Amino acid sequence: MRLSGHPKPIHRFLLRIFFMNIGQAIQLARTKRKLSQAALAKRAGISVSYLSLLERSRRDPPLSTLQRIAGALAMPLEILFFLGAEDSELGSLNRELAGQLAITALELLNGPVPQQAELSL
Repeated sequence: MRLSGHPKPIHRFLLRIFFMNIGQAIQLARTKRKLSQAALAKRAGISVSYLSLLERSRRDPPLSTLQRIAGALAMPLEILFFLGAEDSELGSLNRELAGQLAITALELLNGPVPQQAELSL
């Protein structure tokens, strides 16, 4: 399956981002940034065990924690929310467009956290 305008075939797991929750979005962003749980937890000022609970959707984090995690990942909180949105939460957003947006967001997360973000945290 291909999304129009995107040169690479889309894997089924990428299309499943529509059904993610915030915990899965955190885990995906963390792995795309090549951070261990320990490194992200330290950068966000939370414990590794709490981060693990969040990634497994065992806890609902407050907004302030999500803001710290997004900052530690050097990504806008809104993108984290978008990646964690369930299909029903996307409203009337065209599914193909949502897929293209998600792929672009994930591509921007490839690689380590930029140097500037490391210094500002």
